[in-house]
Amino acid sequence: MTRARSIHRALGPVIASLCALISASCADEKPKRAVFHAEGAPQTLAEWGVLTVGSGVLHLADGAVVYDLATPLFSDYAAKLRTVSLPAGQSAILGPDGSIDFPVGTIITKTFYYAAKDIATEAPQSEAARAHAVGVAPPLEIAGKALQLGGLRLIETRILARREAGWVALPYVWNDAQTEARLQRAGSLIPLSLTRDNAEATTFGYVTPNVNQCAGCHATDATTRALEPIGLHARHLGGPSPNAPRIDQIDALRLVGVLTVANEASAPLARNADWTDENQSIDERARAYLDINCSHCHSDKGPARTSGLDLTTDAPAGPKLGYCKPPVAAGSGTGGRRYGIAPGDPDESILVYRMETTLPGAMMPEIGRALPHDEGVDLIRAWVARLVGDSA
Repeated sequence: MTRARSIHRALGPVIASLCALISASCADEKPKRAVFHAEGAPQTLAEWGVLTVGSGVLHLADGAVVYDLATPLFSDYAAKLRTVSLPAGQSAILGPDGSIDFPVGTIITKTFYYAAKDIATEAPQSEAARAHAVGVAPPLEIAGKALQLGGLRLIETRILARREAGWVALPYVWNDAQTEARLQRAGSLIPLSLTRDNAEATTFGYVTPNVNQCAGCHATDATTRALEPIGLHARHLGGPSPNAPRIDQIDALRLVGVLTVANEASAPLARNADWTDENQSIDERARAYLDINCSHCHSDKGPARTSGLDLTTDAPAGPKLGYCKPPVAAGSGTGGRRYGIAPGDPDESILVYRMETTLPGAMMPEIGRALPHDEGVDLIRAWVARLVGDSA
């Protein structure tokens, strides 16, 4: 009996529920499928058909599948809704190394949002620059294909579309009325006031990327400079499916036809840890966090390969991971510290400093955040403090 048949037999009722969820209708009207644009740059998100808004409800297109990451990239405490839509009758190929090859016509969306509060009374002159008070939002509650937006503030939706010539990235920014998202090729700056855990509000500028900046993360191979999805890799997709919590996400994506396995006889796929799961080792959690936040640049082939730093989960412990490694050309970005990672001493580790700071030219990642991730820094600090080494 094949693995897929075993799953079907053991989880029949759950699978039925999952398949019903993926093909469910919104109210009395079945959602339409996404609209793939083989060329050009549609001016509104609605033209893609993946996500549409009506009467305070965000509707997902028929065939749009929600997915999540075991450890997500930090983006100024924004929550994210991720979807993938494939051409009808086609699936992506999951390779033995965990990579996923998507067919032409694939549309990936990532929507950033917060919990909405009252609009700040001390609004600036320009409505476009109006500051909104926001809080950290929980994951969206998905009911069929409808997502209630009450109490939420949509900020932006980024699209990756797989065309014949390769992937293209297009950023769309939501209006204040939460009725439409329009293409912002030049990016934008949105003043926000963030409240977390009843603490004092922090005011910052949320930056949506311009089209060229998308390549800063998604061009993971410095030689080809071709854009690629980052999170849609087997190592990031561990854990339960957001569509059916009793099924592993890879299995769930296979069951609804999103994934086809290239080689059933392959060795088990590597999976990254959930960085918040204290039942997993601190080393696994820290390495997963660094992988998703840093390794799209810091790898053997990434844009930051000349630094000699490799922050992928399979990089061996030692100088390539930063242990007792002097910086190549970090300048003031070192914060006066001598080594990438000083084992046992987070206060002497450049890695920790660059995660903590918000100074331009020093903070890491260079784009994608304006705030430090306090909880992420705490994790990496604790991990470095437990490392053993000699950097004298």
